[in-house]
Amino acid sequence: MKTIRLSTRDIVAMKTRGERVAALTCYDYTGAQTLDAAGVPLLLVGDTLGMVVQGEDTTLPVTLDQIIYHARLVVRGTQRALVIGDMPFMSYQASADDAVRNAGRLMAEGRVGAVKVEGGAEIAPLVRRMVKSGIPVCGHLGFTPQSVHSLGGARVQAKEPTAAVSLLDDALALQEAGAFAVVLELVPATVAEEVSKRLTIPTIGIGSGPHCDGEIQVFHDVFGLYTDFQPRHTRRYLHVAQDIAAAARRYVADVGARQFPGPEQTSDLTPASKDSFKSLLATH
Repeated sequence: MKTIRLSTRDIVAMKTRGERVAALTCYDYTGAQTLDAAGVPLLLVGDTLGMVVQGEDTTLPVTLDQIIYHARLVVRGTQRALVIGDMPFMSYQASADDAVRNAGRLMAEGRVGAVKVEGGAEIAPLVRRMVKSGIPVCGHLGFTPQSVHSLGGARVQAKEPTAAVSLLDDALALQEAGAFAVVLELVPATVAEEVSKRLTIPTIGIGSGPHCDGEIQVFHDVFGLYTDFQPRHTRRYLHVAQDIAAAARRYVADVGARQFPGPEQTSDLTPASKDSFKSLLATH
């Protein structure tokens, strides 16, 4: 029986029913298979791949072609989850034409069910045009990683009352433009709670407290694959890097001691074929 893939409408309906949306980033086929089988409803092919997959300092070097490549892997590995693709740096900021064209590529070539863009009221006209073109859009407010240099690093945003009200206005502008959800990153919990109450679309928090309509975390942070640093807002559910390192040391030791491969991992000639082979070698 074919599994019905979740849509943006299903994610919005979760808020209506009072169900929180658990989301994770994902970048490859096997990871997508695992998360989809676990019932994660929303997967983001994030430009965070620049840091946790490529080893860059920021998300800025990630290209649209790279997001499309990883998106195809994730979509191929899922049957049920809604897959969202990040619009990388400068793939939508220059013009609305660029935004629609590049988002269209991400939908058609990457096969995602929606795209995500960073920014508030200033990009609302762009969001409106993409939505009218048939492209579902998720917004992203608070700390916006593509603006890391102008923001002075990864730090909590909207801490001042006027900035908090401005963030609410940005969220309302995105909703009015047709966005189906808004990510709130590194926003004070009280601000995130008020925004979540005033929007009819879901808020997906990261480092913004427990009152958002959902939560998104980076795969490598949650499962302990990324060890360069651990963000405060992350809870480690596994320590995979440690386990892999320990297993790799055992592997190296077994290979060095000629304990691997063993009989269970080895195939060989039959005794008769082995004798024949050795006879042929004697005259070779």
